[in-house]
Amino acid sequence: MSYIFNILFYQPIFNLLMALVRLMPGHDIGLAIILLTIIVRLLLWPLSARALKSQRALQEVQPKVEELKKKYANEKEELGRRLMELYKEEKVNPVSSCLPLLLQLPVFIALYSALSHGLKSSGYELLYPFVPNPGAISTKLLGVLDLSVSNPVLAILSGVGQYLQARMTITRPKPDAVPGSEDERMLVAMNKQMLYMMPLMTAFIAWKLPGGLGLYWFVTNLVSIVQQSIILKKSPFADFKRPTPPAAPAKA
Repeated sequence: MSYIFNILFYQPIFNLLMALVRLMPGHDIGLAIILLTIIVRLLLWPLSARALKSQRALQEVQPKVEELKKKYANEKEELGRRLMELYKEEKVNPVSSCLPLLLQLPVFIALYSALSHGLKSSGYELLYPFVPNPGAISTKLLGVLDLSVSNPVLAILSGVGQYLQARMTITRPKPDAVPGSEDERMLVAMNKQMLYMMPLMTAFIAWKLPGGLGLYWFVTNLVSIVQQSIILKKSPFADFKRPTPPAAPAKA
């Protein structure tokens, strides 16, 4: 299994990173990481777009789901059957948003491994014959920022980017407190917790890792935010806008 993973995922990504290092001015691995991250995210764009569209479709059908839960609150079997009919009628698959994300997982693991070896100037035995050996790689971005050691600024930026990205996808309102909506209320509460927990975990993990991986994480979040803005037609700062105060009543 590891051999197949290396051949299909790790080796191509690692070779692409080394080729980009050779092309960057001063063989800057920081610039290579940025460009590699953008290329990988663009290649995965169809899968990510499908997951976002499926998620949006589930959100749009949610009001009808709530109506069914109210109507069949005491009839679990009938509720399940009606939900399946609704999903079929609306051409929505509740698990379709998860599959594209699972398919991306091997790519992210391979990218993580490639960046780790690249920052250590190792793993060159897996280079293709047409990819030159870059030798010792300078780990400084623009000759200033050392990406081989942890970087608190990149870690914090990664957490902020993760927060904005997650906030854009959580648009479901709190369900009514009616019989049969307990699962929905629990899911909303879990989503709210994850909205804050995931950015904190991202920042903490990135703080412990080399700055190059934090840079990758930050750029990934930026590209994801742009993608979600295009597909969802929503600004990452839309929810931060203050509501317009109601107009004052006209004086008699």
